[in-house]
Amino acid sequence: MNRNMEAVVENPARSRGLKYASINPNKPQPPPIPKPNQFPSHLDAPNVSSTARALCDILTRASPHDIETALSSSGIVPEDDLIEEVLKLSYNYPSSAVKFFRWAGRGKKHPAHTWNLMVDLLGKNQLFEPMWDAIRSMKQEEKLSLSTFASVFQSYSTAGRFNEAVMSFDVMDRYGVKQDVVAVNSLLSAICSEDNQTSVGLEFLEGIKAKVSPDSDTFAILLEGWQREGNAAKAKITFGDMVALVGWNNGNVAAYDAFLMTLFRADLMDDVVRFLQVMKDHDCFPGLKFFTNALDALVKRNDAHHAVPMWDVMVSGELVPNLIMYNAMIGLLCNNVAIDHAIRLLDEMAFHGAFPDSLTYNMIFECLVKNKKARETESFFFEMIKNEWPPTGPNCAAAIEMLFDCDDPEAAHEIWNYVDENHVKPLDESANAMLVGLCNLSRFAEVKRLAEDVLYRRIKVYESTMTLLKDAFYKEGRSARDRYDSLYRKWKAQVQL
Repeated sequence: MNRNMEAVVENPARSRGLKYASINPNKPQPPPIPKPNQFPSHLDAPNVSSTARALCDILTRASPHDIETALSSSGIVPEDDLIEEVLKLSYNYPSSAVKFFRWAGRGKKHPAHTWNLMVDLLGKNQLFEPMWDAIRSMKQEEKLSLSTFASVFQSYSTAGRFNEAVMSFDVMDRYGVKQDVVAVNSLLSAICSEDNQTSVGLEFLEGIKAKVSPDSDTFAILLEGWQREGNAAKAKITFGDMVALVGWNNGNVAAYDAFLMTLFRADLMDDVVRFLQVMKDHDCFPGLKFFTNALDALVKRNDAHHAVPMWDVMVSGELVPNLIMYNAMIGLLCNNVAIDHAIRLLDEMAFHGAFPDSLTYNMIFECLVKNKKARETESFFFEMIKNEWPPTGPNCAAAIEMLFDCDDPEAAHEIWNYVDENHVKPLDESANAMLVGLCNLSRFAEVKRLAEDVLYRRIKVYESTMTLLKDAFYKEGRSARDRYDSLYRKWKAQVQL
């Protein structure tokens, strides 16, 4: 690394960079050179060694002309690991970093990874002329690799100088680095990672694909770019090109994820389901992350129409839904009164190693109750008890009320007996449902016995329940009225406590 490069670092205005015609004439102006303290330093980075901290203090505090003298006076021997640590903490001070790099290289040659770090430091500070000086020095020492140029691609792309990034690719073979598909993907990734620049990356690919054939990763990078930009139309074209050029590959999960999520976010749900089916036909599937995110969004939209075929494709592959996904899907089906389908999912959960919990059972039970499926409610209640996932207190109360309405007081009694014996809280909801149900059937003797029992046990009887009982009892004549008055006095006495 020569003195001319050091001079350019100290006076960035002298750095002209490569001058090529832009491949994107409408691109925005390059961002300014990063301001100091944009990168991590020894002042804020964790786990900085004491020797690295001491050297960084010299680099940031000593005057430019005294840095090398101060470094030599420190008595610290610059081993390779220490050099790397200091350089990683010196991105905010490129001029001092160059002086340190030269001082640390006296009497020995830096390894390739240290050179790469220096190239990256200069590039990230948009000091491109000294960066190329470093690359030429690396060529002389035969230490260049694709990693070096990957850093160059990223630095130019981050600076918005995509033409220079492409021209760096064009000349890399002159530096002994092969222009293969890995290099293509490295540049493509650097370009497409920047906001709204996937079209620039695609233009580069169109110009190079006759020389270097793209692979699955190439198209995954483009599709991820279209996903970030939300461009579903371009994503469809790229996906078609991918299938035509590299075919179907069940390992290309990233590409399928990005493509389907682009369609999903564009609300092209019919297309999502259609392409999922096509992928399935070729034994290719997106990852579990896509299904998790997509199903979560469909549940929030209450869209069972698209969720069901998506779920069917997922379970037909090697992807195994977890308990959370099963509960989300069962909840969606219950909200759409697809009870039989929800129960089928419940039955297959154990096969996929996802064992149902209280939420699973209670969602189905609640759906049966709301839709007045009396016989199914009773049967499912006993299945829940057998599997040790009983209904919640509110669900029990709702079931008791529904069963009375559907003329099945015996099943209501079964649930009440379970609630009572097992102290399923809150007891008062189920107790009041029982009192109202028995009263509506004019079973006044049972109402009186139950009411006296719950009052004795200080279970709350609602005022609305007492009002209903009064109306019913008073219509039955004096004897029934006397029984109600007796209950009322006991209830009043409890309320006043």
